[in-house]
Amino acid sequence: MANIQENFKNYFKRDFSAKSDYLKFLKYIGPGLIVTVGFIDPGNWASNVAAGSMYGYQLLWMVTLSTLMLIMLQHNAAHLGIATGLCLSEASSIYLPTYISTFILSTAIIASISTALAEILGAAIALKMLFGLSLKIGALLSGTLILFFLFTNSYKKIEKSIIGFVSLIGIAFLVQLWLTHNNWRNIAVGWVLPKFPIGSLPIIMSVLGAVVMPHNLFLHSEIIQSRQWNLQDDKIIKRQLKFEFTDTLFSMIVGWAINSAMIIVAASVFFQNHVVVDTLDKAQELLKPFVGNFASLLFALSLLFAGIASSITAGMAGGTIFAGSFKEPYDIKDKHTKTGIILTIVLAIITIFFINDPFNGLIYSQVLLSMQLPITLFLQIYLTSSKKVMGKYSNSLTDNILLYLIAIIVTLLNIALLLSFWGINIV
Repeated sequence: MANIQENFKNYFKRDFSAKSDYLKFLKYIGPGLIVTVGFIDPGNWASNVAAGSMYGYQLLWMVTLSTLMLIMLQHNAAHLGIATGLCLSEASSIYLPTYISTFILSTAIIASISTALAEILGAAIALKMLFGLSLKIGALLSGTLILFFLFTNSYKKIEKSIIGFVSLIGIAFLVQLWLTHNNWRNIAVGWVLPKFPIGSLPIIMSVLGAVVMPHNLFLHSEIIQSRQWNLQDDKIIKRQLKFEFTDTLFSMIVGWAINSAMIIVAASVFFQNHVVVDTLDKAQELLKPFVGNFASLLFALSLLFAGIASSITAGMAGGTIFAGSFKEPYDIKDKHTKTGIILTIVLAIITIFFINDPFNGLIYSQVLLSMQLPITLFLQIYLTSSKKVMGKYSNSLTDNILLYLIAIIVTLLNIALLLSFWGINIV
């Protein structure tokens, strides 16, 4: 695998040979944005609104740290797909003992269901805001639309739709930022200065789980293969690695900006006015007196777009993981892929019917993701470090140090979270 540090170092000195290379790269953009929509889903909205309304700009640093982690992790996952032609799930099934891969992939499926739960629930909340539908009816309608997208659209059509959704969400939050009064000096400090306000650890972990999402690592290693190449040609592989890094970096920065905007709007509107927000529909209602009906409508519409688009990626991830457990790639015509998608979406909808507090359901779904994340991280690092799996594209020593450091930080934060539930605060 190309050295991550070297990719950053040489980012502005790339050898795109001519205008045609830029055009080729523009055609290449897509896999990174598919992943991006996964971490601007309704679970992020709940985490970010909670972070901004409760702690102001103090937890913006967690979005920055999570995004830096995400760039490295998604880059690493995509390299597995490019160098081997296998997704993370397929590689796990092929190179690990069956009992280990079965356990790991089972937890990954649970993470995908948890993700889909948050995303479908968010879309249902948006439908309630816009049309007054009950959450259960909204969840059924959203789930039906999502399954229709997944079973009738080709990957390319889904990709274009999701890029459109990401664009609309980004524009909506730019408008909301313009409508609010923000302290940009404090925002700049918040982005880089870590703080752990009392009682904030569950929110910090939910932000981490909402940004660095395990199902996205499985998904990225699969969808990167939609860009076809000859795995025997080193020159083509190296070009793909270069394009992939640029696509990932661009897409993750877009996600960082949108997630930051969510916290900033919540901090500027709610925290500054000493308003506690414990539901997304309450957040929408409370926006009206402070920034007007237009911002409130944008909030609901962008939440709906985020819920639908991210649910599609969660379904794709579930299909990828389940098919990979049978050593097969994602293929909507294959029964294992279909089974994975149905398990992910249908079980998420069923779970929604038993949730009494939607907002806490969103928050704790993200906490569950963060708790599964170390399992996926150590799996990925093991596979991408292996010469047997990756050949000459295996991780360098520097890559491994950085990747293991991320995995250890995530693990320690999870331990701190579990201890906090037992009343033991170590941060």
